[in-house]
Amino acid sequence: MLSRFSILFLGVLFSLNLHSQELISHTLIHHYTQNELEQKWKENKINEWIVPISNGFKLYEIIYTTSWHDGSTIKASGLCFIPDNFSEETLPQLIYHHGTRTLKKTNLHLEGENAISAGFAADGYLVILPDYIGLGKGDKFHLYQNSESEATACIDMLLAIQELNTKLLIATNEKLFLTGYSQGGHACLATQKKLETEYANQFTITASSPMSGAYDMTRVQATVMLKPYPEPVYLPYLLMGMNEVYNITDDDKLFQAPYDSLIPIIYNGELNLQEINTYLPEIPADVVHPDLLKEYLENPDFKFNVALKENDLLDWNPTVPTQLCYCNSDKIVLHENAKVAVKQMKKNGSKTIKLRRAAKKFGHVNCAIFTSIYTKMWFDSFRKGSKKGSKGPWLKRFLLYLQKVRM
Repeated sequence: MLSRFSILFLGVLFSLNLHSQELISHTLIHHYTQNELEQKWKENKINEWIVPISNGFKLYEIIYTTSWHDGSTIKASGLCFIPDNFSEETLPQLIYHHGTRTLKKTNLHLEGENAISAGFAADGYLVILPDYIGLGKGDKFHLYQNSESEATACIDMLLAIQELNTKLLIATNEKLFLTGYSQGGHACLATQKKLETEYANQFTITASSPMSGAYDMTRVQATVMLKPYPEPVYLPYLLMGMNEVYNITDDDKLFQAPYDSLIPIIYNGELNLQEINTYLPEIPADVVHPDLLKEYLENPDFKFNVALKENDLLDWNPTVPTQLCYCNSDKIVLHENAKVAVKQMKKNGSKTIKLRRAAKKFGHVNCAIFTSIYTKMWFDSFRKGSKKGSKGPWLKRFLLYLQKVRM
C-alpha cells in the first residue's frame, strides 16, 4: 500500500502536471512555396520591393494548454508560420498579436492580419500568431482586453512553439520580436510587460512595436463610450469579459432591455464585428444597465473602474527597444493612447521607449498597413545588427510616402 506521504506526493505531482503548459498538437495547414507567395503578392498588388519574399513557409495550426483566470488548465490555439529554405542558419521568432475578433473560428487563409504575419514569415521570421483564450479551437470564451489573459495565452504559445521547434528540428536564434495591431497592440504590450517582469531569465526581447492599441482604457479610450462611435461592438465585449474575472455585477444587471437578452445571443462566436454592430446603438453606453452606468460615472472605486485601471498598461518601465505606432486620424483607437503611454513610461524611467507616427490622415484600417511596414523595417534593422534600431532604408520610406500621398 502507498503511504500517506506517497499519496500526497503523487497528488501534488498530478496537480503540477495538470496545470503545466504543453504542446498538444500541430497540424500542417499548407506549405506556401515562394512562387505561390509571389503570385499572391501580385494578386493583392503588394510591392515585393517593400515587402520582400525571401522564402516560402509552412503554416501550422497549434493546439496547446494555457491557464484560465482561476488557474485551471484549458486548451488554446493559434497559427505558426515556419520559413523554409532560408539563407541564415537560424530563425528569429516574432509574436504577432491580432486585433479584435468576435468570430471564434480561426481564419486559415492569407488575408487580413494573417497576410501581415505572412509578410514577416516570407522574409525569414518564424511567426507565432495566438488566437487568445476563448477564440479558435480553445476552451471558454474570450476575455476581451484582459491583459493577464492576453499575455498568458501568448507566452504559453511561445513556450509551446519551443517544443515544436525541437520536434521539427527548427533552429532559432536569440532574437525575439513582438508586435500587434489594435487589440493586438494592447496584447503586445501586455505580453512584453509579463516577459520582462516574469520571464527575463528565459526570454530576451529584441524589440517590441505595439501598434494602435488602447493602453489607457481608464481615461483616453473610455471617452468613446458616451458619444456616437463607429464600433459599439467593443463595450459589451469588454463588459462581459471583465464581469467574468472581476464579478462586477450579476449577469442580468450588465445591460438594459432589450440588450440584456440580445447581447448573449449575438456574441455567440458566429458573427463578425460588422454584423454585431448592426444590432447595437450608435452610443455604446446606451446598452449598459442604468445602475451600472451610474456607478461607473460616480464611483471611482466601482469594480468596473478598478478593472479598467488594472488592465491599463502604464504602470511599468520597458527596458528593451519599444516603439508605439499610431495614426493621427484614428477614431477607433484614439492616438492619444500611444502618447499618454510613452509620456508615462518615460516618467516611470524608461529610456528605451518612443513614439512612431505612421501617418496623419489615415483611420484605423489603413493605418494598419503602414504601421506594419514601418515595424518590419525597424525589426529588420535589429536583424542586421543595430542595437537601437533604425527607421529603414530611405528609398523604401520614400516609396511609402508616395503611396500615402496617392491614397
